[in-house]
Amino acid sequence: MSASAHTPERLAIPRHDWTRAEVEALFAMPFMELVFLAASVHRQHFDPSAVQKSQLLSVKTGGCAENCGYCSQSAHFDTGLKAEKLMDTSSVLAEAMAARAGGADRFCMGAAWRELKDRDLPKLAAMISGVKALGLQTCATLGMLTPEQARALKEAGLDYYNHNLDTSPEYYASVVTTRTYDERLDTLKAVREAGMSTCCGGIVGMGESRADRAGLLHALATLPEHPDSLPVNALVPVAGTPLGDQVRAEGQIDPIEFVRTIAVARLVCPRSIVRLSAGREGMSEPVQALCFLAGANSIFVGSRLLTTPNPEQDADAVLFARLDLQPMMHEGLHERPHGGA
Repeated sequence: MSASAHTPERLAIPRHDWTRAEVEALFAMPFMELVFLAASVHRQHFDPSAVQKSQLLSVKTGGCAENCGYCSQSAHFDTGLKAEKLMDTSSVLAEAMAARAGGADRFCMGAAWRELKDRDLPKLAAMISGVKALGLQTCATLGMLTPEQARALKEAGLDYYNHNLDTSPEYYASVVTTRTYDERLDTLKAVREAGMSTCCGGIVGMGESRADRAGLLHALATLPEHPDSLPVNALVPVAGTPLGDQVRAEGQIDPIEFVRTIAVARLVCPRSIVRLSAGREGMSEPVQALCFLAGANSIFVGSRLLTTPNPEQDADAVLFARLDLQPMMHEGLHERPHGGA
């Protein structure tokens, strides 16, 4: 990319023709220049002081058939986590009401499954419609979907579906072998065609290289539509998981490199909500502030993210006050035409 292309006005226009070399060049920019550029692009589309608060609930924990090397919920690894059944709808709605009372704007429901089973659809539909009736945005991550299941979730009132790519295509086999990259892309396609918004990002700090981080963002930026929500997770190493044990031995991702990743995500997907997701518990306030400056504008609140720790509400309230941040509240979702690509 030429120097003349490094302007906020040009970079603020979404592109789907990014090359891998261009994304790698963004990572290689001087840090101060990169963050300034990302912050400038962020201001083209968002209020830089507005950050969305989302809350995540594990509605079905443990026993997952996938072998994702970072995940405490995989049945392949001994992490001491006990598998549980799908929660009752009333319990989920009680958690959603508490989340709303605590200032959350979006409520996300996660189930530790390889794929959604049709027999669970009615119960999930009741959860989704109930949460929607509370005035919250709804999001779910339930594994792989068929096109018919995606349409059923949409009809129940689901706004966002989360299905991460995790990492670059090249590093993917080092993370998981029970699901292919193409299967992830197929689920995202079903979600888009059903008219739902996509929530899709990945995890960094799993032993991958910077080139792999660029590869992940390149894959996201060249999707038919950029993710509406783009979570960037820093691996929380869980004892008993292959990647968790590896990172505990080798050390977690450098904070400045994590901020670089946030900044590049903002530049290649300028209109996406970039979520500062897992790993925030271990980040200092200055690092989180740099992430917000570089374009992150969503966080998870509450004490847990599925099965890993997350900063408490009081700590987030202090952080928001110190940084003069305000909650971003949705004003109704943009509806996609049914069957749109």
